[in-house]
Amino acid sequence: MKIIAVIPARYASTRFPAKLMQDLGGKSVILRTYEAAVSTNLFQDVFVVTDSDLIFNEIISNGGKAIMSIKEHESGSDRIAEAIADLDVDIVVNVQGDEPFTEAEPLAQVLSVFKNDPEKKVDLASLMREIKNEDEINNPNNVKVVVDQSQFALYFSRSVIPYPRERNVGVRYFQHIGIYAFRKQALLDFYSLPMKTLEASEKLEQLRYLEFGKRIKMVETKHVSIGIDTAEDLEKARAMLRDI
Repeated sequence: MKIIAVIPARYASTRFPAKLMQDLGGKSVILRTYEAAVSTNLFQDVFVVTDSDLIFNEIISNGGKAIMSIKEHESGSDRIAEAIADLDVDIVVNVQGDEPFTEAEPLAQVLSVFKNDPEKKVDLASLMREIKNEDEINNPNNVKVVVDQSQFALYFSRSVIPYPRERNVGVRYFQHIGIYAFRKQALLDFYSLPMKTLEASEKLEQLRYLEFGKRIKMVETKHVSIGIDTAEDLEKARAMLRDI
């Protein structure tokens, strides 16, 4: 299998404009994320896909690989699908552009799904971690997922799922960790399909895959992603880098 990583990178950000170009220990956030993905040694190629000349030039001028988006896109999947349409590739991993501390272990976990799927029953793979704190469970910014007995996703929601009408049945709650690995065809199918009501309501692109019958295999992990969503997150990342 040819496996690549793609990092969708928008310059504009509602919560923290231009966050990917912020300085993090002498390098931009997006460059550090790109270098972290490359250093995992899991991929034959790593690309940044962006709508920004600044980000494109940042990667290219530092010896990396970048692709300019042709169209405007509403989701990371759309942006990646356009970029990889003509590439000879089997599996595409979506690495978040605002995670400069990306590590090999969680990426290897999602890739293992495809290496153990000779019949190609899996369209996507992603991660989930158990959460027990009620504030975490109730927080709509934490996307929850429920799975079947084979660990295939049944539904994703910002709401509490399952609803705890009976609390003494041993229900476990899982937060979705937004690391994805896709078969190329699943991405191309997504790109050609319309947004339906579940995705529009929850604002979760993974629901489009489920609504159109794609199978998402979930892998339980202890991994906690470290993303940069706010100026405060950036300061924490700078402190972490100083301690490394």
